[in-house]
Amino acid sequence: MSRYEIAFSGQIVPGGQLDTVKANLAKLFQADAQRIELLFSGRRMVIKNNLDEASAEKYRSVIERAGAVVEVVDMDAQIEEIELAPPPPAAPAAPVQPATVAAPGGLKVAPRDEYMAAFADVEAPDFGLAPVGADLQDEKAEAQAPRVDLSQFSLAPVGSDMGQAKAAPAGPAPDTSHLKLAE
Repeated sequence: MSRYEIAFSGQIVPGGQLDTVKANLAKLFQADAQRIELLFSGRRMVIKNNLDEASAEKYRSVIERAGAVVEVVDMDAQIEEIELAPPPPAAPAAPVQPATVAAPGGLKVAPRDEYMAAFADVEAPDFGLAPVGADLQDEKAEAQAPRVDLSQFSLAPVGSDMGQAKAAPAGPAPDTSHLKLAE
């Protein structure tokens, strides 16, 4: 019995609107917008695997009705063997050159091949190695307190009124002489 997987690569059905398809898939998979954007990243993503043929076809039809094109792949299919081409013949050994040349103000690197030749003009600083346990962070300067001129301020004597707002006096008590309690 063959097993199948459902894979999605961000393709939508012809004539489909991208926003509508994203909304349909978000509703179908009950996923947030971030996960749906991940589905539409263009990379091939396996949505479900180890399905039988009927289940795989059901998934394909439901997702296609939502507007997305999925790929149903037989997981048990034979993988085609590909014979690799033989490696190119080895080039004659080049004479050994020094890897680095000391230059004033930095280290100059000699390229080992044409790829590294692109970096031949890069000037790398000549960093040394610190001894084990050494502090590699520079010392911080002591923070200076800000200079604030407070000479125009003075202190009031203890217990003095500092000018707080006084509460307004309460109004007169209401006249309740005309009220009676019934028994």
